[in-house]
Amino acid sequence: MAKIKKTKMKDTLDDKIYYVFVYSFLTLLTIVVLYPLIYVVSASFSDGQALLQGRVFLWPVGFSLSGYELVFSYHFIRIGYVNSFIYTISATALSVFWTMVAGYVFARRNLPFKGFFMFLFTFTMFFGGGMIPNFLLMRNLGLLNTRMVMIIPGLISVYNMIIARTFIQSSIPHELLEASQIDGCSNTRYFFQIILPLSKAVMAVLVLWYGVGNWNSYFGALLYLTDRNLYPLQLFLRQILIMNTVSFQDFTDPDLFEQMRGTMELLRFAVIVVGSLPVIVLYPFIQKYFAQGVMIGSIKG
Repeated sequence: MAKIKKTKMKDTLDDKIYYVFVYSFLTLLTIVVLYPLIYVVSASFSDGQALLQGRVFLWPVGFSLSGYELVFSYHFIRIGYVNSFIYTISATALSVFWTMVAGYVFARRNLPFKGFFMFLFTFTMFFGGGMIPNFLLMRNLGLLNTRMVMIIPGLISVYNMIIARTFIQSSIPHELLEASQIDGCSNTRYFFQIILPLSKAVMAVLVLWYGVGNWNSYFGALLYLTDRNLYPLQLFLRQILIMNTVSFQDFTDPDLFEQMRGTMELLRFAVIVVGSLPVIVLYPFIQKYFAQGVMIGSIKG
């Protein structure tokens, strides 16, 4: 058989202009997104006086680890890291599991009173009890000052449940359920052995969304926790900034004044890096699923 030669179509002038415009725009957008992150990291490794003088632009100036030394000299930082990992891993795992359970239930065509129950779930997206009723509820449930108060409230996001439901409806054919039922497969087995393995993409997106939210959460801890041994990392970082907030006009020594200002600026950037590092490390491993998860929610509601 004669080999078919592949011919490559030449780009027209309009195509070349379009590509130049698109790549230039994407390059500019990448710089705009990456530069603040690069600046924060560089500033955290720079000298405090260089920060005050505005000499830090891209690379660290006067390389220094004093900001991180100050942060990690606070002995509760290790406790905060451990607690945050416990809360984030536990809450994220439970949230993803129960979100998939709820999404699978609402994806079933034969669910009785499906519209009514969906209305109850959706209603909570727009109306809530408020801070004081939530506090009283946690107190009456005996959850105040326990680890569970950081895990159970807000376990399921209705928006994420809708994303999971839509993914199951659009990506897993209903005929697969009928075929499995003919073979004697129970609903539980179908969920664990078919639905979950086929839903890895949306589960990765849910892990990212829930994980970032749980890691950055601090307001719940501020309301419900009084034992410092249960505080998450974000609450300790907040305390570091508050403790180092001083009235600079009380200093009569100009050199000491500038030194304290530089230390405070350096400390702020170090706190940002310490608090954001786990999320930054996690994101590259599941970022390829992020766009897919967003498109799931935008195509079908």
